[in-house]
Amino acid sequence: MTQERLDVEVAPGRLWVNGRLVDETEPVVRADDHGLVVGDGVFETCEVHEGVPFALTRHLRRLHDSAAGLGIVIDEQLIRTGIDAVLTERTARARLRITVTGGPSPYGSDRGDAAPTVLIATGSLPQWPATTDVALVPWTRNERAATAGLKTTSYADNVVALRWAHERGAAEALFANSRDEVCEGTGSNVFFEVDGRLVTPPLSSGCLGGITRELLIEWLAADGAPVEERNLPIEALRDAREAFITSTTRAVQPIRALDAVPYATAPGPLTRRAAEVFARHAAENVDP
Repeated sequence: MTQERLDVEVAPGRLWVNGRLVDETEPVVRADDHGLVVGDGVFETCEVHEGVPFALTRHLRRLHDSAAGLGIVIDEQLIRTGIDAVLTERTARARLRITVTGGPSPYGSDRGDAAPTVLIATGSLPQWPATTDVALVPWTRNERAATAGLKTTSYADNVVALRWAHERGAAEALFANSRDEVCEGTGSNVFFEVDGRLVTPPLSSGCLGGITRELLIEWLAADGAPVEERNLPIEALRDAREAFITSTTRAVQPIRALDAVPYATAPGPLTRRAAEVFARHAAENVDP
């Protein structure tokens, strides 16, 4: 049976679009918006506690980098104004979603001259179980793609992969890259044990540079337990004694089984240390 996430009830979501607060049910995107027509857009998701988004500076930096990769100009001050507008409720835990698209454009791949569409919203944040099952999908990430490493709104591959994984009882789908090396999940990065050490695919594998991944690597190094970034074949992930995935909504989540084959431990000692280090440092600084 598929492990389902549980959505936590929060205050009603708020939506800000291009400078104004609007009702969540109000139509706000034109039919010719390039984000809708061809998926020309970027986004970020932040975890919010008591009205304060975690690691906002890093998320905005990645939003800018992803937008630059698509040739979209980001107005950070406008985005921060929108964030302030939606974060009025002191909810214990919520999701902040920032989306920027190419704006109204001709129907086709060419982008028009209109300003980008900026949408900022709050909503519920999932509560994940203590461990998760993952499945390796038969499709690959292209580490040489024009959008490799960019957090774009073009998520159709992820939708198909995640449905495939769910049909096989897994809660997350993992991709290899075109070299049959470990890459990433649909919305997560993967870490695993090799010869007693913790490893994760480097950005050259084609994986997205997750903010949780980035912070965890920094914090483990500072605590004397550096993570090794290595390109390794899928067999290395299957042979590992333990593994976990990271993301904004999951933090550090142990993997119980890969393709229905359980790992020796879940969580194992490396995973437990990673989770403790991440939780401790995150509690010390809301914008590391």
